[in-house]
Amino acid sequence: MTTTDPSRLTQYAAGGGCACKVPPGELERVLGALVPPAGDDLLVGVEHGDDAAVVRLDDRRALVVTTDFFTPVVDDPYDWGRIAAANALSDVYAMGGEPLAAVNLLAWPRDKIPFDLAADVLRGGADVAREAGCYLAGGHSIDDPEPKYGLAVTGIADPERLLRNDSGAAGLPLTLTKPLGLGVLNNRHKATGEVFPEAIEVMTTLNRDASRAALDAGAVCATDVTGFGLLGHLFKLCRASGVSAVIESDAVPYLDPVRSSYAAGFVPGGSRRNLDWVRPHLDSQVDEDELVLLADAQTSGGLLVAGELPGYPVIGQLVPAGSATVSVR
Repeated sequence: MTTTDPSRLTQYAAGGGCACKVPPGELERVLGALVPPAGDDLLVGVEHGDDAAVVRLDDRRALVVTTDFFTPVVDDPYDWGRIAAANALSDVYAMGGEPLAAVNLLAWPRDKIPFDLAADVLRGGADVAREAGCYLAGGHSIDDPEPKYGLAVTGIADPERLLRNDSGAAGLPLTLTKPLGLGVLNNRHKATGEVFPEAIEVMTTLNRDASRAALDAGAVCATDVTGFGLLGHLFKLCRASGVSAVIESDAVPYLDPVRSSYAAGFVPGGSRRNLDWVRPHLDSQVDEDELVLLADAQTSGGLLVAGELPGYPVIGQLVPAGSATVSVR
């Protein structure tokens, strides 16, 4: 199919999903010079690259503020809307918060794709927001050469019970709440048009239950695994917390079609960029292919929690800071 076929939304975008993020090294270099660190009532800023900003309202309440949007990761407009909304809400859950209200962010090439399809995207986002108990109203739209969709979300949290990426401690196990490989399968879908219902199911599943389980378990440190991959987000967590980590590669879960799809050559460019960024801080006893999969750029991935959560796999642990920030065995 060609980009003249409006049914293949993924063909209108150079990247797809969270794999189209700006590379982490470039992002940090720019933001580090512009944005002041957190302090006083700004409990979480951007100094550690956490998932959302958090502002204290009083002793019992804090606002969690985030935004996330991306180009189509699947061709079905309704599913794309669901995935993008779940992904944006995830940043609130990753901080230990509950989403309260959101507004839409929509970019659309009206001269290329029937604007009526945008209604299906918005309907998908609205259905996921409704599932999350989050009010969704209004937003902003522009005419753009590439379609993009997401949400700006405001949530609420207890300022004394946040999940942060700078609160990890040596000795804590690492729990991953969704399987990896979403970037590989989305890359295959874009190239071939094959649909992977198991990937859509994972990407549209809210991280609400995992977040609540983490808080119930007394966890104070977590992040979600999205465009920078497991290795990238773990590296950021370790660096912010002043610890190192050991990953047991055999314990990391993947969706069933991932390894065969990877062997067939379906790999997002963002996954290799993630690995290149982490590599100087990495000690590995596994081969290059395994590392690329561990760095796979996820869209609407799960939570990585410093702590053990019932029903979810433990994939490693935090250890005292050493010569390598992340070790893979």
